[in-house]
Amino acid sequence: MLSIEERIANDIAAKPHQVRAAVELLDGGATVPFIARYRKEVTGGLDDTQLRLLEERLGYLRELEDRRATIIASINEQGKMTDALHADLIAADSKARLEDLYLPYKPKRRTRAQIAREAGLEPLALALLEDPTRVPQDEAVAYIDADRGVADAKAALDGARAILMERFGEDAALVGQLRDWLWQQGQLRASVVTGKEAEGAKYSDYFAHIEPIAGVPSHRMLAMLRARNEGIIDLELVPMPTGAPKVIAEDALADTIAAGQAEAAAKVAVHAGIADRGRAADRWLLDTARLTWVAKLHVHLGIDLIGQAREAAEEQAIHVFGTNLKDLLLAAPAGPKAVLGLDPGIRTGCKLAVVDATGKVLDTGVIYPHEPRREWDSSIATLAELCRRHQVALIAIGNGTASRETDRLAADVIRRHPELGLAKIVVSEAGASVYSASETAAREFPDLDVSLRGAVSIARRLQDPLAELVKIDPKSIGVGQYQHDVNQVKLARALDARVEDCVNAVGVDVNTASAPLLARVAGLSASVAENVVRHREGHGAFRSRRELLKVPRLGDKAFEQCAGFLRIADGDNPLDASCVHPEAYPVVERIVADTGRDVKQLIGDGPFLRALDPSRFTDERFGLPTVRDILRELEKPGRDPRPEFRTANFAEGVEDIKDLQVGMILEGVVSNVAAFGAFVDLGVHQDGLVHVSALSHRFVKDPRDVVKAGDIVNVKVMEVDLGRKRIALSMRLDDEPGQQPARAAGGGDSRRDHGRGGRRDDRANPGRAQSPASPLGNALADALARARRN
Repeated sequence: MLSIEERIANDIAAKPHQVRAAVELLDGGATVPFIARYRKEVTGGLDDTQLRLLEERLGYLRELEDRRATIIASINEQGKMTDALHADLIAADSKARLEDLYLPYKPKRRTRAQIAREAGLEPLALALLEDPTRVPQDEAVAYIDADRGVADAKAALDGARAILMERFGEDAALVGQLRDWLWQQGQLRASVVTGKEAEGAKYSDYFAHIEPIAGVPSHRMLAMLRARNEGIIDLELVPMPTGAPKVIAEDALADTIAAGQAEAAAKVAVHAGIADRGRAADRWLLDTARLTWVAKLHVHLGIDLIGQAREAAEEQAIHVFGTNLKDLLLAAPAGPKAVLGLDPGIRTGCKLAVVDATGKVLDTGVIYPHEPRREWDSSIATLAELCRRHQVALIAIGNGTASRETDRLAADVIRRHPELGLAKIVVSEAGASVYSASETAAREFPDLDVSLRGAVSIARRLQDPLAELVKIDPKSIGVGQYQHDVNQVKLARALDARVEDCVNAVGVDVNTASAPLLARVAGLSASVAENVVRHREGHGAFRSRRELLKVPRLGDKAFEQCAGFLRIADGDNPLDASCVHPEAYPVVERIVADTGRDVKQLIGDGPFLRALDPSRFTDERFGLPTVRDILRELEKPGRDPRPEFRTANFAEGVEDIKDLQVGMILEGVVSNVAAFGAFVDLGVHQDGLVHVSALSHRFVKDPRDVVKAGDIVNVKVMEVDLGRKRIALSMRLDDEPGQQPARAAGGGDSRRDHGRGGRRDDRANPGRAQSPASPLGNALADALARARRN
């Protein structure tokens, strides 16, 4: 049995000693960003991605060990532990395997098998299993006992069968074997619930759908689960016989499923030592094996494996959400410029807010350029006056209702007042309404109307998306797929980790940052972040990082974790504006002493710094990785990893989905990326979809290899479905509308790539192919032969 560290090392492509070092740091209270950046010598250079996976696996494996200890203790208390069972429990490498082993010993309500044992029927069951030459009816007569609830021979045989079914169904080796087989051979079959066709029209792709469960893409799995939860479709996991094709014709589906059921029953029989040799009890035992599969194992494993597929789909969906969130948070900031934010509206008017270069609110108001008041000219005059008075450089327009109309208004302001030098940008307002009504916004703007807070948020997220979006619950930013269908605790934990990584990758100006932004810095809790802000307000700007130790509850440990990620511009020490950690300042002092240059002379002198030999400045504590990082940082101190700011130009006259024409080539902004493609905002209030097969001329496995949220792309309109409000786009601008795009080898994710099946009579009676009354016939004989060979 490998240790936890060895297992994690295998998972993250690292060495056990690296994992042990990282685990020790995590257990000691260190954060992932701190370990990734400032403890490279200790961990051998594990990056933040490896460390996040390590942290996740560590939690799972520790839960596994806790569960193992609980199970061992439970079986010991029952007095049923054996050396072999103990060895199996110790060797179990997954929660599923542990639970399989524990199943026979798990406390449960009285079962039919327990009642049969209490009636003294276990000897009958074992006698028939061990000697199939016995005649079941004749053997059962001896066990008739009305006082014990055994009225006749049939009742005795039913009880004996219940005992054997429980025995077979709780055999850990058999359950594990069938779980693996069903995962490989099982196909997930969806069928519409009678009468739900109209209500569930959006799920029509799944009204008669079947595909291998091991290959269901995450988005399709979650879509089918949602449809099932809404009562639109039924889902079942049906076995296919070994060697069956992945795509099965509809007219052969029922027979193929029946053959798969027979093969599964045969596997139960073979494992139990049951065979059809013409002996008196063979048929009874074969029926027992078949019923074990149909009534116990198929149901149990179907639930188990659909749950496994759901967990895998959720994990992928959470990963997609996290990646999109990272792209959005690390979008290019417009920087410290005065911005006028416009929160579009029609009848209620457009809310506006002007913020200065630091994000301070200078002015707010409401204009009514649209229906019903149509105060177009006066609205332009108001906007022009505000921009002139506050020297506004940019107009940020939320992309919600009336966005295009408001964008046209801003364009008119720019056209009529070229002397103002304005530029306009449409920005995502996802989560702005959530922020406006939040406790954070209420504390930040206690005297500002809720409706105006959204305009402030829109303006600020143009200046610095990261600083503003951290104030919003990541789940409300809306860049995920099926985010409400996944485990919300896991989602929140994963998204919080993404936000933490992004904030610390960029760094935070401690003298301007809000409390919500500071709270995302490694080592700082929400309460300590509030204390930092209060200290700054009461004592003025921080002049050095060391002054942070004067903040209440910010002790040495918190300082160690956060100091390297906090920046102090124009402070007493120029290194405080960099990501060089204060603990490593002695290294810089050695460089200064060795070169004869002071820090200010070193900073920015790339050729000189690159010519230095890092090994000259190492010591027992700081090795080559840290010294190299310091030299790179001195070259460009406090550099922002985010890209340069640029904007998309939406086409004039294309403001509604009705304005789109097939064949148009338009510029848009990638608003979201899913496993099946990318959504692009064209400025028509409905995002279009570039399917994964239309992202590139080459095969694309992961859309994020080509695009990310916030990218500006050119797309061709391939199809417009006004009824369902769907827009099909292609980034392959030479694609011809109306033609199925040529897919790169191995590409494609369409449901057409998978077999559909199930005749109407089968869907009306999904149990037809697995009914306990179905004859085994030649199918079972063939299946038994295959099971023995395998």
